[in-house]
Amino acid sequence: MSKADIGLIGLAVMGENLVMNMESKGYAVAVYNRTVARVTNFVEGRAKGKNIVGAYSLKELVQGLKKPRKVMLMVKAGQPVDDLIEQLIPLLEAGDIIIDGGNSHFPDTIRRTKYVEGHGLLYVGTGVSGGEEGALLGPSLMPGGSPDAWPH
Repeated sequence: MSKADIGLIGLAVMGENLVMNMESKGYAVAVYNRTVARVTNFVEGRAKGKNIVGAYSLKELVQGLKKPRKVMLMVKAGQPVDDLIEQLIPLLEAGDIIIDGGNSHFPDTIRRTKYVEGHGLLYVGTGVSGGEEGALLGPSLMPGGSPDAWPH
């Protein structure tokens, strides 16, 4: 597979279903999970034969993305999001986009947008509503963040 259109971190129910939704719309998706066995289980199971590739490190995920890179986080709100942002910043380049698809409180999105933009990157916080079925068939997304990220 050539480089993926988007990367997604976090292969719990919502993350997996969003990946399947994106792939069904023609996007190539790279996936990563902190527990890498989930990556293997997903790409060799439900995602087998799809335009989905597993990554076994954040570096591998980022290197497998088209520029500007778009990395979506589907992890628990709070400190896990901040921790991933810190790990991603050195791997990304100016103009790349971090998308938080978790249930973050809007003051955290405002703070993270300023912080990430200070590193030359773009940030979007977007709530994802609809549960497991919505994520697979058509979630409601409620984005906010860096306006320069919208065209991508």
